[in-house]
Amino acid sequence: MHVVTAAEIDRVLTFPALVDALTDAFRADFVTPVRHHHEIERPGSHGTLLLMPSWTGPAMQDGFLGVKVVTVFPENGARNLPSVMGSYLLMDGTTGAPVSVLDGTRLTVWRTAAASALAARYLAREDASRMVMVGAGALAPFLIRAHMSQRPIREVALWNHRPEKAEALAAQLRAEGLPVTAATDLEAAVREADLVSCATLSTAPVVKGSWLKEGAHLDLVGAFNLKMREADDEALRRAQIYIDTPAAKTEGGDVAVALHRGSITEDHIRGTLTDLCRQAPHRGQAVITAFKSVGAALEDLAAAILVWRSLDKTS
Repeated sequence: MHVVTAAEIDRVLTFPALVDALTDAFRADFVTPVRHHHEIERPGSHGTLLLMPSWTGPAMQDGFLGVKVVTVFPENGARNLPSVMGSYLLMDGTTGAPVSVLDGTRLTVWRTAAASALAARYLAREDASRMVMVGAGALAPFLIRAHMSQRPIREVALWNHRPEKAEALAAQLRAEGLPVTAATDLEAAVREADLVSCATLSTAPVVKGSWLKEGAHLDLVGAFNLKMREADDEALRRAQIYIDTPAAKTEGGDVAVALHRGSITEDHIRGTLTDLCRQAPHRGQAVITAFKSVGAALEDLAAAILVWRSLDKTS
């Protein structure tokens, strides 16, 4: 059984190909049960175990099934270990035989960014050229590259609550040829942006609805629990909202929190990625749109299949 490293994933994946693969997956016959969520209590530590299964349906010629195993142990920083770790097991859908084990952490950042870019393919204006990236963590470079693969982005303003981190990442991405500069005034940057992507650990809104210009698209990727927020209620009220899966109504911050508080109703949510891929909506030029991602096992499986097939072609 082949073990697929992060370097191999980076070598074979491209965002245009991955966004297309996710599009096909959301249109296809994939089976995706509710993820398993377990709290792990150990002496001196507390963690979470997530099991995320998915498999291709009988209508698909090449069958696969897979499961991502993710652990979240917040105290790992003190042990000089990542707080989030994961592996992905890809199996033959006909026999159940293991095919490969993939670096789950790397697979996740690729598919998460690709899902946001997929939403932007339908929701961002076709002439979107100015992007703001809120957050300078591991996802930021992937989100920038993913969105640039779908829209003619010419300027990217990168903001982080620690300015020195934004400066360092912006310099790194400029060295790779990407049009990224660090921003210190988030409000000013957002007011000029066609596309605003957020991937933070913020517990309070960092983007205000009053800052969003007509025609802007808001991409909300962080805020993975109900104690976190990246956008305020006004941003959600002003926008036509789409979510990756129905789980975003109850999991993660932003949309789930606004629904719980009554700031918006379920009628405010226009649809999911499946709806977008199967019947793209008409987008008015002045309409503000928003997309909230909480992650889906279907995305992991589609990405893992693409990696495996790509490696098979290059071997």
